[in-house]
Amino acid sequence: MKLKDSVFESRERTVFALRELYAESGYEFYRMSKFEEYDFYAKNKDFLVSDNVLTFTDTNGKLMALKPDVTLSIIKGCEDAPKGVRKVYYSENVYRPAADSSFKEIMQTGLECIGEIGVGEVAEVVTLAVKSLKLISEDCVLDLSDLNVVDAFMKKAGITQAERGEIAEAAKAKNLDLVCALLKKAGATEEALAVAATLFGVADGLEVAIEKLENIEYYFGENSALEEFISVLRVLRSGEEGDSLRVDFSVVGDPNYYNGIIFKGFLRTIPSPVLTGGRYDRLMKKLKKQAGAVGFAVYTDLLDLLTEDRKAPADDYLNVALPKGRLGEKIYKIFAEAGYPCPSLLEESRKLVFENTESRIRYFWVKPSDVTIYVERGVADVGVAGKDILAEYEPEVYELLDLKKGACRMAVAGPKDFKDDKGRPLRVATKFTNVTRAFYQNKGRDIDVIHLNGSIEIAPILGLSDVIVDIVETGTTLKENDLEVIETVFPISARLIANKSSAKFKKEAVDELVKRVAAVVEGQE
Repeated sequence: MKLKDSVFESRERTVFALRELYAESGYEFYRMSKFEEYDFYAKNKDFLVSDNVLTFTDTNGKLMALKPDVTLSIIKGCEDAPKGVRKVYYSENVYRPAADSSFKEIMQTGLECIGEIGVGEVAEVVTLAVKSLKLISEDCVLDLSDLNVVDAFMKKAGITQAERGEIAEAAKAKNLDLVCALLKKAGATEEALAVAATLFGVADGLEVAIEKLENIEYYFGENSALEEFISVLRVLRSGEEGDSLRVDFSVVGDPNYYNGIIFKGFLRTIPSPVLTGGRYDRLMKKLKKQAGAVGFAVYTDLLDLLTEDRKAPADDYLNVALPKGRLGEKIYKIFAEAGYPCPSLLEESRKLVFENTESRIRYFWVKPSDVTIYVERGVADVGVAGKDILAEYEPEVYELLDLKKGACRMAVAGPKDFKDDKGRPLRVATKFTNVTRAFYQNKGRDIDVIHLNGSIEIAPILGLSDVIVDIVETGTTLKENDLEVIETVFPISARLIANKSSAKFKKEAVDELVKRVAAVVEGQE
């Protein structure tokens, strides 16, 4: 039976092309059940994206779950073969929580290489990941990192497990200044700080990246994780897909799941990664398997964003989302001084979008709390958002620079005579519920969060709450209402952020803007 190509949607054609690629590369198709017993996921919840799993009771009264993860099911079903290699590919749907608290169906096509994993197997899987991206669009990049290298550095620098989480988050955001500040706070030596600046600052093609990593190889010693990673990079450099590969240690993964090499794939017109993968021997051991494993998944549902009009070459403008108001006007002056003026922006009008054809920059005014949305979804390449917004919503963006404007702090405040009764939950009024929960969870304090949208200071006065968590600038409002700061949660200022895809496909423009803006900010201090 021959089917016309026109009856298939673009995404369906891509899935079949990926399956053909994997089959021709020696991988066998792996079919699995749509359901698993819920108990299987409950025992392995540390390896899931979320604890929330979509469940139902079957006709026999057994609690079942729609798959939230493919890899777990494949490992469970495969025989342990530590001395051989089994290569499988799949095309399956998984069900995971969405941002709006509902569940979403995510379509994945990918492969797994399970068994005795060496440099050759890792290089093969990474090469197939690049070929997968190129089947969709030639305009792609695959970023590589290695968790074993990061772990080895942390151990050598004397960084405890408790300190590593915050450092990893700073690295993920490409906030190199914060990475070094946290390492210094943890007692890292000047030598370790210099190595960290190179390691976490790498964002280059294979040739340049290998050279930079070789310069710090001495720090790790002989037979190190870095030496092994470099050996993989050399094999990839000599391969046919080397030009599409970059090394970037902002690529991080769950250390409970991954070990060794990890990677993420990007396409120019899609704002988030369309492919993720890596080596996951730790997961194998948790499931009592002796074999190693490496694999990846292509999120084919995201390919719907690759519409015909978005496939056209993007213009060379740098799109900047500025927060409306006085802060945005101050930020614009920094950009203008840095060589990115747009005189029409200062004119009296109701316009929201402004362009300078000479400097190839496009500004638009948006509500301060919406800047991260425009940047995360790729409408803006870069933007400026307060640390309060970044901490509350944790958008998937890079935090590139502290602009030193809009300085204030997130703080706990309460009545001047307040005394915490540890015998009951602390009632906390705030509009920053995620920040508040995280802050008190770290302190081990049970709280009752009361979400308010404004006039937070009135809550303890009227007995609605014991304390508040809110932004404090001068403290005048607190004093006028007989309140005072009890403790600071974290300092706040405006941060320059970037879309993760734009930072790769408009790298030169974004890097140049960061360099110029940083010079202006430094000159104003």
